[in-house]
Amino acid sequence: MHKKLFIPGPIDVMEDVLDQMTKPMIGHRSKEASSLQRSISEKFQKVFYTKEQILLSTSSGSGLMEGAIRSCTRKRAAVFSVGAFGDRWYKMAVSNNVSADKYSAEPGEATLPDDVDRVLATGKYDLITITHNETSTGVMNPIYEIAEVVRKYPEVVWCLDAVSSMGGTKIEVDKLGIDICITSTQKCLGMPPGMSIASMSQKAIEAAKKVEHRGYYLDLLTLYEYIQKKDHQYPSTPALSIMYAMDYQLDKILAEGLENRYRRHEEMAEYVRQWARERFKIFPNEKYASNTLTTIKNTKGINIAQLNKELGNRGYAISNGYGDLKEKTFRISHMGDYTIDDIKDLLENIDEILE
Repeated sequence: MHKKLFIPGPIDVMEDVLDQMTKPMIGHRSKEASSLQRSISEKFQKVFYTKEQILLSTSSGSGLMEGAIRSCTRKRAAVFSVGAFGDRWYKMAVSNNVSADKYSAEPGEATLPDDVDRVLATGKYDLITITHNETSTGVMNPIYEIAEVVRKYPEVVWCLDAVSSMGGTKIEVDKLGIDICITSTQKCLGMPPGMSIASMSQKAIEAAKKVEHRGYYLDLLTLYEYIQKKDHQYPSTPALSIMYAMDYQLDKILAEGLENRYRRHEEMAEYVRQWARERFKIFPNEKYASNTLTTIKNTKGINIAQLNKELGNRGYAISNGYGDLKEKTFRISHMGDYTIDDIKDLLENIDEILE
């Protein structure tokens, strides 16, 4: 039995989107491939609210995260972490011999503008990473307020992990001054997993030119320059089947209307939060609660693994807590193409099981 996936990703993909992946293959050096990749990039520019070049990568979002911190850190990176995926960015830096320091918020709290200002004022850093939406803790960082601080430091390259938020909440890349904004297909965008996407500013490009050892497969400067020279082609063979689905789903996203999509995500989020308030407790500081996933504190001490097993028998799946938060919390995603009715069905089933 298929389970509806209310997990941090991958989430359910509509059948008509999946059907696009059955199209015949084309040569990845053909004009048809260039046309497909150009179409995807132009549509993503609308979703990202950017005029900058879009990069497509046959990797998870982690691939472009690693590529960003390695390709553009000239001096030292400041990694701001609000959970497991901020920690991952720091581990990537260390593993790639990139000089970096990690600044962690308390569990359930956000990275605040004053935190960023205090760190950047030291003058030690020329790149920062921010996790917009942390799926382990359910925190969504206040990037519009953070942007005001980052503008004071024009030499700093700003990298944003928007893997679990792009397409589910408004992120105006150019207005915010984000230099590299990264997302992937399998979350709010409602696409099959397997590819990641990033915008890359001219400032980030110039920074990368000053970094000698940028790696090979995930060298963002090489990706950028290849696109310019080869008319939206890539150095390595891309996942063409996923690209067919991406191009089709982007048309659906734009037809729905971005503002309508954001409102739908907010409506689902608020419904889950209200349910959680009445029955349990929301784990993060509610001021910074995510609009795409809710992390709920297990105040009743229920067996979450058993709950999920029972949900599976009914055709649903949620997520246990992540890492140290396993069984202490559980997570319900509300992203992609789900509707408020889908959320109501899920929560009604949870209520029945708990009763």
